[in-house]
Amino acid sequence: MNTKNLFFVGLIVAATGLISAPIALLAGLIYGLSFAHPYHLDAKKLSAFLLQASIVALGFGMKLHDVVRAGRSGFLYTAISISFALFIGLGLGYLLKVQHKASLLISAGTAICGGSAIAAVAPVVNAGEEEMAVSLGTVFVLNSVALFLFPAIGYALHLTQTQFGLWSALAIHDTSSVVGATAKYGSQALMVGTTIKLVRALWIVPVVFSLAFLRKSTKGTKWPWFILLFCLAALAGTYFPVLGPLYPQLSSLGKTGLTVTLYLIGTGISRATLKQVGVRPLLQGIVLWAIVATLSLVLIHFGLISI
Repeated sequence: MNTKNLFFVGLIVAATGLISAPIALLAGLIYGLSFAHPYHLDAKKLSAFLLQASIVALGFGMKLHDVVRAGRSGFLYTAISISFALFIGLGLGYLLKVQHKASLLISAGTAICGGSAIAAVAPVVNAGEEEMAVSLGTVFVLNSVALFLFPAIGYALHLTQTQFGLWSALAIHDTSSVVGATAKYGSQALMVGTTIKLVRALWIVPVVFSLAFLRKSTKGTKWPWFILLFCLAALAGTYFPVLGPLYPQLSSLGKTGLTVTLYLIGTGISRATLKQVGVRPLLQGIVLWAIVATLSLVLIHFGLISI
């Protein structure tokens, strides 16, 4: 079987719903590290669209009042954690002598929402392809680790679903991995994690506009409209019961779409990506992530952060 056929076999298996999101990611990683990706750019575009569409579909399985409550409670936590992560991340980058633009991108990706934040910030700071590759590679590698590591830690510490959802939203980079980890943990964890993560993602807009102002750049960012669609889906699922039987199916379709998304993301991580990242940027990303994840977990575990 050639590499193209193997890629499509993995894609079809991920879309059947027979495997979980972590297994789909693992399968994608094995493929990406073993073969040259025949559809690298197409898979990247498809994963970006599927992620947004899947999040909107998941909204049909959530109650709007729960989404609003979680979002309102999480707004302050996300603001504080983003400011903290950016400050500590840039400090670590300076100490480790990571190139400034790559350091800023890694810090923004960790602080806000992984690859989406990096893609939004890069044009504003005039980051080159190498700096983009280094920062995206760092974040994607750590995302893959988080999807397997976080649920294991959550079970070991007997975190409630609400606690785990909050922790995942504050400490995991990309929305896809937040949804994948929390979906494995439970429905309440999925609701809390997705909602607060989307609130966190909204900070892309003020952060990018602030950077554009400080650097006198004319390049801005697009508003993440899929977050509004997610809220509208939750509104429909709560107050328009006429389509009630359809909502669980749409929510299930969203979970399947997420599984496919993670498979596609996994196939995009290659040996060349890992080699290009280098030791210092990866070390910056690991240390920053460890600080953010550990501190937020301690605060949540002892009830100092809650919703």
